Amino acid sequence: DKAPLSKSLLLVPSAISILLTLLFQHYQKFFAYNLQAIKEDFQIWRIVCGRTICLDLKDTFCSSLLIYNFRIFERRYGSRKFSSFLLGAWMLSALFDLLLVEISEYIFGITINSLPSGFLGPVFALFVPFYSSIPRVQVTQVLGHFSITNKTLVYILGLQLLTSGSYIWILALSGLVSGICYNSSILKVHRILCVPSWVAKIFSWTLEPIFSSAEPTNEVRVGMGATVDIQRQQRMELLDRQIMMSQVAQMRRQRQQQGGMINWNRLFPPLRHRHNANYQDHRPSEQDTPPPTEVSEEQVARLMEMGFSRGDALEALRASNNDLNVATNFLLQH
Repeated sequence: DKAPLSKSLLLVPSAISILLTLLFQHYQKFFAYNLQAIKEDFQIWRIVCGRTICLDLKDTFCSSLLIYNFRIFERRYGSRKFSSFLLGAWMLSALFDLLLVEISEYIFGITINSLPSGFLGPVFALFVPFYSSIPRVQVTQVLGHFSITNKTLVYILGLQLLTSGSYIWILALSGLVSGICYNSSILKVHRILCVPSWVAKIFSWTLEPIFSSAEPTNEVRVGMGATVDIQRQQRMELLDRQIMMSQVAQMRRQRQQQGGMINWNRLFPPLRHRHNANYQDHRPSEQDTPPPTEVSEEQVARLMEMGFSRGDALEALRASNNDLNVATNFLLQH
């Protein structure tokens, strides 16, 4: 959801790669990343074909999983900015590919006539914002010393992709360098290599309806998405949700046994009147009473999805100054 470009990069190149491997093997030569043909015969079209479609299914599988994990950047940046990053990284990594090949031949005497095909340069470039902007959350520990985090699987996939070919390290290095150049705004690359707004509008009108997905409705929304906050793994979210729902069910049973609504005046006086230090000595007058806090209907709906009544949800959000976490904690604890 909200990542049509990632979805298209996941489906279209993978489908073409599978078809070329299983049915149309005689067309694979047109998608080979042949550097000799590019330099000597000026077959520039090979840069486009050779750096888009993988001819190795292992590379297709690993790069597809990485694109799926990196879809969070499209949700965070938007499709246009995300496509601009991919375009800039693709063009810069193509230049660095040729440069690194020439350096390897000049220094080490290694003649490289071809490189692994596929959309690998931009995939490796995405590791730069992944490392710098995605927080590290520990999930568990192995043998008491080695930490497993929410980013471990992605790094393992990158390592698997890095070791899948002989000269794929050139693509990885050029991708990382291009990602650093684009992400750090060196030489204002992000302003030069960007997708024009009119091109983005054309693709949004034509291709986005094809690859867009409906918002999931079969699970409780937990606020995941393109934020700077800590990104939780789906299994951790599911476990937290199950614990919360069990607590909600227990609280609802206790409330049904006790009868009546929650006494909000008993629970939230310090939250409602924390600005008044003498609240316990006297009740504030009507002129001193602050206006009621405007409550977000989306947060009310999320609390109602957890099993609370609308009245309790409204009162909890107003009393907690529209803080969903505080309201949820008080609803679960009382």
